[in-house]
Amino acid sequence: MTENKGFSRRSLFGAGAGIAATAALGWSNVVQASTKGGPDKLNITPDGRYATVPLAKTHISIGAVQSRVVPVELSNLKQTRRANVQHMMDLIDAANGFTGRKDLLFFHEFPITGYYQGWNLTDARKVAIEVPGEETEMLAKKAREYGCWLVFGSYVRDPDWPESLLSITTIMNDKGEVVDKHWKARNIKGVFGENFELFTTSIYDVLDRYVEMYGADAVVPVTRTPIGNIATTSTQREPELLRAMAMKGAEIMLRTATGGFSPVDMQATSLYNGIYTAVANNAASPQNKYFFEDAGGGGTAIYGPDGEVISKAKTAFETLVPARIPIADFRARHRQPVVHSEIFMPVYEQYRSQFGPNLFSGYQPKDTVDAKRHLRDKARWPK
Repeated sequence: MTENKGFSRRSLFGAGAGIAATAALGWSNVVQASTKGGPDKLNITPDGRYATVPLAKTHISIGAVQSRVVPVELSNLKQTRRANVQHMMDLIDAANGFTGRKDLLFFHEFPITGYYQGWNLTDARKVAIEVPGEETEMLAKKAREYGCWLVFGSYVRDPDWPESLLSITTIMNDKGEVVDKHWKARNIKGVFGENFELFTTSIYDVLDRYVEMYGADAVVPVTRTPIGNIATTSTQREPELLRAMAMKGAEIMLRTATGGFSPVDMQATSLYNGIYTAVANNAASPQNKYFFEDAGGGGTAIYGPDGEVISKAKTAFETLVPARIPIADFRARHRQPVVHSEIFMPVYEQYRSQFGPNLFSGYQPKDTVDAKRHLRDKARWPK
């Protein structure tokens, strides 16, 4: 879920050689995934350049899909979850229809499972999907049909984390293969009132174990693909995280939201880092019986490297926000963001956030109230 304190949850709660080389190798063979036992050494260079794989096209057509958010029903899990996936498939058909085929389509955080604040850990894990799994196989058929990459968020169960609920953004290639899974970096804490904290497990919540399992490079993931270097995140208002992704070579930043977000935050991602940024938020959802139908809907947009709007939703209801990116020309002139780290790194090194990492390593909260209880005495800042 998005972390805009005023509007989000509270609203809801209320080049030629490179192209030839890629064609010869096959797209799925050149993607550099960030997880699955990745390296401890960070993939970053000190000379302004960054790692890439050859591009398949000089230009790519992308679309941010502003779609409904409808919670699946615990009493009818399989059918209602499948209905949400079918709706995604219908929107993929529409997005590749009259306006032409897309190289990449990008959905918000919860198009498959929806979101309901009343779910506890047991409920939410029942609602969650596995990646890969039945739902991703359904979507893979559309990826193959249109030769289209798909990016979407979801609650996820992972057998390596049997007591956890994960919020993951999945990257699927044009062959329907899951090439990367980006965990949410962190959940905001201490802002939701007396009896509410999020209980999803983020990277920050189990940082040490995450690094042991996936490598230090996966903490700030960038997926290098034949349509550009892709970074994803559902974390809001933490520009340092996004800048780190840009330093590691992110060219296209895909930011998921549900329930609203700060447009300035999205725009600044592009302006400060000189990259493309897309944000996919949910649409107004008359089918959602738990919230007002317009709760937090709309605002999906795509920004250029200068921070200017390329395309933006003109409605709060379901729509496609498209853009055409000259990725080869962009890459030829793009470099890492200019940051004078020597000035402020001494400050960063001494700073400590309000809540430390690894707070879910020894205990997994069972619901929002339990998460609040668990964190109540763990703040590092004085009250």
